[in-house]
Amino acid sequence: MIAKILYLVVVLIHVYIVLLEMVFWKKRAGRVFRMPQALVEQTAPMASNQGLYNLFLVVALLLGIGLSDPRLATAFGAYALGCVGVAGLWGALTVSPRIALVQTAPALLALIAYYFGI
Repeated sequence: MIAKILYLVVVLIHVYIVLLEMVFWKKRAGRVFRMPQALVEQTAPMASNQGLYNLFLVVALLLGIGLSDPRLATAFGAYALGCVGVAGLWGALTVSPRIALVQTAPALLALIAYYFGI
């Protein structure tokens, strides 16, 4: 049960990231990432592209909870959580350590909870 809750937290975080990067970048990125508005405007196309990749992660995560075949669901879920964890580590190394807390930690906690059946 805890694993499913953590999993859904990861899904919601990534839905938020998709919306931020693809829809609300110009309005919210300056506050969220402490960027000047000129840089927000300049990076909007890049953020939209990143948002699309995060949407792919959301789709894989949703397949992980929505597929009726438990083996396929587990494979998609584990793959997606692993990708989220690695992406979070890369973001922490290249952008901000805070990304590890927002992305990597929930994904790893969900994987651990699933592995131990909690």
